[in-house]
Amino acid sequence: MDDTKITARGRATRQRIIEATGEQILASGIGGTTLDTVRAATLTSKSQLFHYFPGGKTELVREVALWEGQQLLAAQEPEIHDLSTYESWERWRAGLVDYYIGLGRWACPIGSLATQAAMLDPELEATIAASMRQWRDALASGIERMRASGLVDPAADARKLAVSILAAIQGGLVLSQPERAAWPLEAALDTVLDALHRVALPSSASSLPR
Repeated sequence: MDDTKITARGRATRQRIIEATGEQILASGIGGTTLDTVRAATLTSKSQLFHYFPGGKTELVREVALWEGQQLLAAQEPEIHDLSTYESWERWRAGLVDYYIGLGRWACPIGSLATQAAMLDPELEATIAASMRQWRDALASGIERMRASGLVDPAADARKLAVSILAAIQGGLVLSQPERAAWPLEAALDTVLDALHRVALPSSASSLPR
């Protein structure tokens, strides 16, 4: 739906539906989220839902994926566009943990959608893949900046390191969920950031913060 063709009040209602659907998907998965449960959670009518999302549940879930991807990157500001020092990485780590755990989100919305998307909707899968690539590339750019300033070995593969960091986040959240505690995510992040320290140049290794 063209967002420019609806009123400010309509945009607020549409956004409220997207956010409520995102929370339901995070709690119950795509299969456990229906238009009826969304209507009940948002106090909207069937006609309202189809007014804002003519494509029904498929369109709504795609919009949730877009919004969650934007939210995830916004939560990592401003460090996601720096990451040129180890201090910046530490601030990024703390902010990311706060984003997930502080909001009581014991799973990654994008990661959760990714595990369900392939069998449901190729367009949804493509949207999630694009979000993951954008996240990976932002992390890799930070590693490249460190490499350019001599903090990381020139031979280090920035993209592979970035993928390892993303894998640590997703795995850490999976382990944090049943514990209802931050420490598994923190441990996973600390381990992968230690790996980043290990590819530091010898001349800078002695001055790295621990």
